[in-house]
Amino acid sequence: MARAAVPGRLTWQPAIVAATRAETATARTLVLDVDGWTGHVPGQHVDVRLTAPDGYMAHRSYSISSAPGPGRLEVTVQAVTDGEVSPYLVNVAEPGDQLEIRGPLGGWFVRRLADRRPALLIGGGSGVAPLMSMVRAATNPTRLLYSTRSPSDALFSADLATAEAAGGGRVAVTKVYTRVAPPGWPAPPRRLDADALAQVAWPREADAVAFVCGPTGFVETMADLLVDIGHDPTNIRTERFGPTGG
Repeated sequence: MARAAVPGRLTWQPAIVAATRAETATARTLVLDVDGWTGHVPGQHVDVRLTAPDGYMAHRSYSISSAPGPGRLEVTVQAVTDGEVSPYLVNVAEPGDQLEIRGPLGGWFVRRLADRRPALLIGGGSGVAPLMSMVRAATNPTRLLYSTRSPSDALFSADLATAEAAGGGRVAVTKVYTRVAPPGWPAPPRRLDADALAQVAWPREADAVAFVCGPTGFVETMADLLVDIGHDPTNIRTERFGPTGG
């Protein structure tokens, strides 16, 4: 999707890997220290650039998964087979390494703190990354509906449980497993459908805002279902991704 340029944010700047954290066997969160970083709005992303010894450069966009704050941010990366950037970030990068980033970028798929409406967040697979930033920064009633293939594929499992427990009822998390469910799970594996959505969605009179992120087909289906159950299309914001070479 086209993104508007913001003066001062399109300058590449150094970022030092402060720590890494495995999320799954194929996904990792990188904690980055960036001198002069003033923070972001939940839902924004950054471009990350790598430069090879021979001078070849490649860059990709990654969502910021941390809550806003100065000096430091976190990006969560899912490895893409034969990718140019993600395999290095997931399997090779270690504390002390230097990358380049530019951002924060994005002004549409963002959850601004001044927006007091309840929020419905719908994530498919690694599309939960920008929604995690919204969960961590939530000050208003927030419901997350997360579709993932199996427990071993789920990102942020411990962090989501902590956010829900500490939220005082402000944050609610519902997971739908599409291939393998945990032992004793109350529902069999299934795709996220209208019934599951209706059980979690805010009532029409709540005037909730919805954020949907994931693969293109998933996002389009969820947006259509939201409209079908009565959500105002102008309150639905989407972010989609597909094969990019990683």
